[in-house]
Amino acid sequence: MGKTKWKKRDLAAPALFLAALLLQLLARQSAAFAQVYRTTVYRLLVETLGRLMSLLPFSFVEIGLYLLLLSAAGSLVWLVWRLVCRREKWRQTLIQAVRAVLLAVAALFFAYTVGCGINYHSRAFSAEAGFVTEPSSREELAGLCRALVEEINEAAAQIETDGDGCLLLQGEYKETARRAMAAVGEIYPSLSGFYPRPKGLLISRILSVQKIEGIYSPFTLEANYNQEMPAVNIPVTMCHELSHLRGFMREDEANFIAYLACRESGDPQFVYSGAILAFIHSGNALYGDGGQEEYWEIYDSLCETARRDLSRDSAFWRQFDGKVAEVSSQVNDAYLKANRQEDGVKSYGRMVDLLLAMYRQGGQ
Repeated sequence: MGKTKWKKRDLAAPALFLAALLLQLLARQSAAFAQVYRTTVYRLLVETLGRLMSLLPFSFVEIGLYLLLLSAAGSLVWLVWRLVCRREKWRQTLIQAVRAVLLAVAALFFAYTVGCGINYHSRAFSAEAGFVTEPSSREELAGLCRALVEEINEAAAQIETDGDGCLLLQGEYKETARRAMAAVGEIYPSLSGFYPRPKGLLISRILSVQKIEGIYSPFTLEANYNQEMPAVNIPVTMCHELSHLRGFMREDEANFIAYLACRESGDPQFVYSGAILAFIHSGNALYGDGGQEEYWEIYDSLCETARRDLSRDSAFWRQFDGKVAEVSSQVNDAYLKANRQEDGVKSYGRMVDLLLAMYRQGGQ
């Protein structure tokens, strides 16, 4: 009987790994499969597991990560003790340890696949919402930047500021993020549905040193954000991570969706945060396209609050320049390319094409 149990347990890891691999391959070969999965199975997961995780006031995946690390350290000590102190047969003991590790890896790979891996290959939000991107002139890009500055200045006049004259978040902004996503879902049906509670990481420095503003957990379906970064980043980052809960995994589209949600929030601090992000991307594109003179002319029309927030934001992230952030960027770049975001980290810049498509449709 004991031998049979071991055989069944041995099959668990390869079965999970094979199932995940087959689902990944099927999604890569059939966009139709990925689309059906995102709109049915994945949506059901969000409605069940996502709702359950939303009840917790803390990030379950963050606590789980710390417990996993402690467990790994404890298991290593236990393994050494068994081999050295109890003098167990090293071969059998190591085989058991390898089995446990392989099972854990296979389970995580399967959870990742069903939690987001398949969704990378489903239909893009821009296609579902009818936004058509096309080459644009520098004049159009400059016009977009001017419109965003107007949006920023109008919202800035209605927000609270701290002692340094920067955005001071007020109210239940986590709930505002959920309402913002619900509001944009009324305009774009593919964004409708339940959104869990966004959660700030208890030890946000883990993200800061990697220059990461937020992270979506495919294992627990949680939208996590870096709560030690400047306040101007928080509203739009929460909406960005929540957009992944609709199965839209592309970073450029998540940024665009976050901007749309902030606009529809009815909350000036969200409108301000979303427009700031859009201006950063659009302004960088204008500057890089040879429009340095136009960029500085437009930048000079920003209100003092926005300039202070941009300065604080730049200074905050600059302090984390170094090897850790560089390696993190390289890993993220490889990850995006592996999931067919061929531009890698540069895909974030494609948000500008979607913004231009929206403004051509009379978005301003």
